[in-house]
Amino acid sequence: MPSASGERVFRVALTGDFYDADGSPLYRDFGLNLLDAQPGIEYRAFNKHRPDIAAEQIGDAQGVIVLAARVTAQSLSNSKNLLAVGRFGVGYDSVDVPACTQSDVVLFIAAGAVDRPVAEATVGWMLALSHHVRVKDRLVREGKWDERSRYMGTELRDRTLGIVGMGGIGRALVALLKSFGMNRPLVFDPFIDRDAAEHLGVELVSLDELLSRADFVSLHCPLTEQTRNLIGARELARMKPRAFLINTARGGIVDEDALYAALREGRIAGAAIDCFVDEPIRAPQRFAEFDNVLLAGHCIAWTEELFRDIGRTVCQGMIDLAVGERPRGVVNPQVFQRPGFLEKWERLAIAPVG
Repeated sequence: MPSASGERVFRVALTGDFYDADGSPLYRDFGLNLLDAQPGIEYRAFNKHRPDIAAEQIGDAQGVIVLAARVTAQSLSNSKNLLAVGRFGVGYDSVDVPACTQSDVVLFIAAGAVDRPVAEATVGWMLALSHHVRVKDRLVREGKWDERSRYMGTELRDRTLGIVGMGGIGRALVALLKSFGMNRPLVFDPFIDRDAAEHLGVELVSLDELLSRADFVSLHCPLTEQTRNLIGARELARMKPRAFLINTARGGIVDEDALYAALREGRIAGAAIDCFVDEPIRAPQRFAEFDNVLLAGHCIAWTEELFRDIGRTVCQGMIDLAVGERPRGVVNPQVFQRPGFLEKWERLAIAPVG
């Protein structure tokens, strides 16, 4: 869109949850220096955070960078000048993807930016679970030194990791664990073949086989209709009694009622849960009653490096679109075949498209 001087300006908006009540950034670095350095791009923040983005919040923006807010069909109801939604992360279950496509809006994610932080957090949780870190900490705080012998841990050495979803995070996890002396990782992923698995040094198996053989089951798949409640009562019953379940992916992939029952009855060794069906959690969580469960508020992998890298990736995606190039991590590539999107892109980009 033209500025007062007649030059084209590409306007980017950020959802309000990047900032506190007085407008100060909540995070030290989330990539905005890339936008600062790019001529022809302006950015602003929504003046308040809403769980669902309202159409009037988008206003004249050509791109919106979204942290936790949901993008609905209503959000896009006045999108004649909206070209892109950039999801600050890799999950996009909070975005109505068909509505984006129908509104001629491209959705892209921060592909690759979360791989190392989530993998590192997963390794940390594997160690904490197998060494009973939470309960050992509590024993000292409560002066129960003599109970320590009841909580003998196990090493990662000679244990087997099962990975559900072998994308970038799963691959980074395999690389990080190479020095721990574990068995060959098991992988369930219908989107890779045996040749690819062999190249990655993993064993491709069915979900049932993975559950029955793994000492750690770590979830790294997206939440879709196919993966909703992928781990339910039947699947938990196939796990070893001394196995741990780790979910850093999305709430809804695990049936929480079934997991609670399995933990209460001692049918698995423990769990680490970063994602829940109903977020945010504002009251004490039922899983908190278990010493063998570690919890985090969908933030176990949050680091300064993570936010920096995600921010740079998403901001670069906005820059790419502004100068007529396709961004990485596009979720709905079919939008690039839509005449309405192409007309909008040609009209709004600050450089020739293509």
